[in-house]
This record gives sequence, structure tokens and C-alpha cells, in this order.
Amino acid sequence: MSFNIVIQNIMKAKIVFASMTGNDEDMAEILEEGLLDRGLEVDSSDVSFTDASDYLDSDLCVFITYTYGEGAMTDEIADFYDQLKELDLTGKSFAVMGSGDKTYKEHYCENVFDFEKAFLACGAKELIPPLTVENAPDDDDIARIDQAAEELADKLNG
Repeated sequence: MSFNIVIQNIMKAKIVFASMTGNDEDMAEILEEGLLDRGLEVDSSDVSFTDASDYLDSDLCVFITYTYGEGAMTDEIADFYDQLKELDLTGKSFAVMGSGDKTYKEHYCENVFDFEKAFLACGAKELIPPLTVENAPDDDDIARIDQAAEELADKLNG
């Protein structure tokens, strides 16, 4: 009698979110559910309780943030950003998402794009373009986040 042992490498995703109003936490929960449904192991945490080095144990690094006012990073976001810039994320994949208010024009979702640049500078590979949402995610945004989860899972697994 012989046994075939199949070892499946389950991809791990780490989602870190910063949320003042709950919009970005909602985005994180939607993305987490989508990634779990597609077979990824997912760990999500608030930026205030997370060290950027937590990304080192994951295949996919996701940061979801808001942009406050005219692009200023709040202290907890700035601290995480500084930690992130010190990491070598070569071989890791990433995605960034976030919410903003279009009344701030050129500062709309500015922190999302700041984190995109930081991940690229750390050597990580961007799997999807930044996903931005005005204020709270509506039904169309939820569909876009779910589509992003599908695309991320497909690119990681395949």
C-alpha cells in the first residue's frame, strides 16, 4: 500500500489597516474575506498594534490607509511608514488600498501612493494598482475590492 502525500503551500497574506472612521477597517474586512474565500491564510491587524516587520512572515503584504486632510500622516501611520522603509521585502508581493475625500483634490488618497512608493523601494512586487475609495465603500467599491482579492489570489497562486 502506498500513500501519496500532497504538500500544498498555502500563501499567507498580512493586511495592516489604519482607520479613523471605520471605512478602511471595512475595506480590510472585505479584502480579508475575499482572500480567505480563495484559499489564502490571512492575518489582519490595526496599524497601532502592528510592527512593519510582521510583513516578513507573509507572501502578500497589504496596507490599507486613509489620508487625513491635505496628506499629513498621523503619528501611528508615520511610525509604521518609517519602519516599513527599513525592511527588505525582496521576494514579497504587495497591494495598497485606502480611502480619501476628493474635496482635497491633489491630496486625495495621497498616503496610499506614499505607501506604494515605500513598498517598491523595499523591493516588493506590486500585484495590482492602488485601489482608492472616496469615503466609505459603496456597493461598487465592495465589488472592486472583491475583484482585487480574486486578482491577488490568482497572481499569488499561479
